[in-house]
Amino acid sequence: MSKKLNLIEHISSKEKKQGYVTQMFEIIAPRYDLITRLLSYGMDSGWKRKMLEMLNLHGNERTLDLACGTGDITFALGERLPSGEAVGLDITHGMLEIAEEKRREKKADNVFFHQGDIMKMPFADASFDYITCGYALRNVPDVELALVEIKRVLKPGGRFYSLDFAHPGNRIYRWLYLNYLIVVGSTVGILLHGDADVYRYIPESIKRYPGQHGVKQTMEKLGFGQTGLLEFGGGIMAINYGTKPN
Repeated sequence: MSKKLNLIEHISSKEKKQGYVTQMFEIIAPRYDLITRLLSYGMDSGWKRKMLEMLNLHGNERTLDLACGTGDITFALGERLPSGEAVGLDITHGMLEIAEEKRREKKADNVFFHQGDIMKMPFADASFDYITCGYALRNVPDVELALVEIKRVLKPGGRFYSLDFAHPGNRIYRWLYLNYLIVVGSTVGILLHGDADVYRYIPESIKRYPGQHGVKQTMEKLGFGQTGLLEFGGGIMAINYGTKPN
């Protein structure tokens, strides 16, 4: 990083977390797609595909993909929307540069990217039929306030789907899983960036994330309906979902 920031200090603070996360993703942007595949043993694409299938799109909707990164989910949504529109939002300039280059190569005329903060999105109320995010809620400074903003820009009856790392119910399995991520993430961070904290951020952020059941409870508290979750790998990954009432 341009200035070495203390990992634990920054991700434990709602005021400091966003600055750390933004700086970190600027660094990993050129290798983001590769690392996502490697750390998930190639399963990442299957999890994302399952989430997209759950949307059951008709093809004319307007969708928003949060923390879109280099655009994997956004482009997949665009392909399913022949008469609709897929919008991607990310706070990281480096990620969006790559996404825009892909958009030009794909000639994806119904895909659009915006730079912005999930906590204060540059969209009007009730703008989208569906909102998706891959690995986004775990990275925001305040999960509940992010869900308030997501609900704001959803249309009445609109659906929200979030894919993210989760909390396995079995304590031993959870301990093994987190320590695997610490060891592998630290090693990859040192090899690629000379900094173990770049990918050690993942397990540390998981520890502070409310997990799939905590997210479901928060969504219900905020008035989302038809909430649920789908777990993968014994609870190491999950999709949370819910509907904004009419």
